[in-house]
Amino acid sequence: MSFLSGFIKGLFIGIGAVAPGLSGGALAVIFGLYERITDAIADVFKNFRRNALFFFPVVLGGGVGVLAFSRIMEYVFLNYEVQVKYLFVGLMIGTLPSVFRQANRKGFKKKYILPCIIAFSMTLLFIILENGSINIIPEVNHGLLQLATYGAIIGIGTIVPGISASFVLMYIGAYQIVLEGIARIDPAVLIPVGIGFLASIIVFAKLVSFLFKRFYGYTYYAVLGFVIGSIIAIFPGIAFNVKYLISLMLFVSGFYLSLTLSSYAK
Repeated sequence: MSFLSGFIKGLFIGIGAVAPGLSGGALAVIFGLYERITDAIADVFKNFRRNALFFFPVVLGGGVGVLAFSRIMEYVFLNYEVQVKYLFVGLMIGTLPSVFRQANRKGFKKKYILPCIIAFSMTLLFIILENGSINIIPEVNHGLLQLATYGAIIGIGTIVPGISASFVLMYIGAYQIVLEGIARIDPAVLIPVGIGFLASIIVFAKLVSFLFKRFYGYTYYAVLGFVIGSIIAIFPGIAFNVKYLISLMLFVSGFYLSLTLSSYAK
């Protein structure tokens, strides 16, 4: 069950990395993996064997999520965007209590609320800018440096909760080529994108790990603000028809699944 739980968490994080409006980093927080991931990346040789065994099913699930979902993502979001977003909203809300408990693990202070509010506001502002800017820049060059930059953007979206790398790539006109490169497993795209991804994720993981060690409460509440902002940002609204009835069922399923995964995480 531990392997299956890790695989499912990795699967959703991988999907969140390539799906518009979702954040792989926010999902990592929701699943209780965020702090451990940043610590493991920041000091990769510390407890290497234990971390490798722990993260193997997560990495495997993430790889399957990225590769498999990149092939069907366009179709799913074109035809079932509302239902998919309801699923993810339920998934994220279901584990918020455990995230709050983790944030308060070393005690609570009222001043922690300020970074939470700032991060929450930044996420909403980012989404407002995204909604008004997608596809404004339709044509860009796709050289090695540009592809590495796209990978760095994906890495930032993975480490910083609340930032949807897919939306940023859409804005600069690079989403389609990255998605096609992943779906077709094209080395000419995957290698430079992978290099940029690894470089950015190592740098940001070290920074986040340092902040957790020195300013745990402030950092975790900032992360919490990003996550809550992400939930509000992807919520597709309410209507009374069959489509939203199905969406509600998916919401409940996601909520129940997240509670189950949280119990295994304990």
